[in-house]
Amino acid sequence: MNIVIRRSFVIVEERREEAGRVADRPLRRVAAVAVVENPYAGRYVEDLKPMIDGSVRLGRDMAELALAGLGQHEVQSYGKGGVVGLAGEQEHANALLTTAFANPIRDAIGGGDAWISSFTKKGGPGTLIDIPMNHKDDVYVRSHYDGMSVVLPDAPMPDEVAVIFCVANGGRLNARVGGLTHDEVMARKREKRS
Repeated sequence: MNIVIRRSFVIVEERREEAGRVADRPLRRVAAVAVVENPYAGRYVEDLKPMIDGSVRLGRDMAELALAGLGQHEVQSYGKGGVVGLAGEQEHANALLTTAFANPIRDAIGGGDAWISSFTKKGGPGTLIDIPMNHKDDVYVRSHYDGMSVVLPDAPMPDEVAVIFCVANGGRLNARVGGLTHDEVMARKREKRS
């Protein structure tokens, strides 16, 4: 199945300060969004495998969008989600967000050992969705428990799905609740490779 992208967006947020403290390095969060035609809108289809298979190319396209928005920064965390237009089912967004979709993104960002947190819902244009994010290599890095709120004023229409993939170059500014750190995870990965 060819997943038809009708519109795409890249939303970039850069946080330079939190609680009156200027960051040593700004936190950049990016939401790559593809608003796609929902081929199953308005009807029940038992086998969603064609949609899942078609999501591989969508994953490649969204990786390019996300990395363009992140610029020269390294990806440290990620998350995914989707809003299904009212003529579709929530399951349609989930079919577009499986591992088949995510693996091309992992390849483009240089890995990602951790599961990718995800959230989907039904709604119309202007529906707010919070995309949960976590560290790309270990879900136990507390500093990277974060998220990005996304609103698309003109999407999704009833026969569309807004597919969203978020990346960030770090964890929350001023994170200080302890636990495993990004540097510890990366050192452990280097140790395993040697």
